[in-house]
Amino acid sequence: MNKLSPQLIIAVILITLGAASRLLPHEANFAPIGAIALFGGAMLGWKYALWLPLGAMIISDVFIGFYSGIGFTWAAFLLIAAFGMTLRRAGLGKKVVLGGLASAIIFFIVSNFGVWVSSGMYAQTLAGLVQCYTMALPFFRMTLLSDLFYSGVLFGLQAFAVYAVTKRMRLSSPDLSVR
Repeated sequence: MNKLSPQLIIAVILITLGAASRLLPHEANFAPIGAIALFGGAMLGWKYALWLPLGAMIISDVFIGFYSGIGFTWAAFLLIAAFGMTLRRAGLGKKVVLGGLASAIIFFIVSNFGVWVSSGMYAQTLAGLVQCYTMALPFFRMTLLSDLFYSGVLFGLQAFAVYAVTKRMRLSSPDLSVR
């Protein structure tokens, strides 16, 4: 019998939580998908990092519905995962603050570009692009807050788990030092 890897278990749990979070009632743009993508990039192998946000989005979009510009939304989360990979050696604070801020900015830029390109709501001019980003600014606040909050939760839980396991290992190993 094959033993499941911890990375696979974490990935399945996060995909499930990410998909469920989009299906349950929540404040607009306050969802953990950006933080999940960031966490996956920073903490898991690249295959898991890329499949975390895509898995959660595909599953939940089946129920929510597909829309024009969906590829831009999915691409934004892949870029967030890739950015997370650059933070692998960063400290906890940098992963949460810089990562959360960058996640929100990446999502804002890419997803709203997709709205401008594919929705037909804005003129396909520079003025239309500026109008699209301007109209999206109110949504940025919740995206930023959710990415910071959920990044803090995910990276904080991971740091606590490492601390707890390390402490348990120290307590359970015999002290062989001579006093």
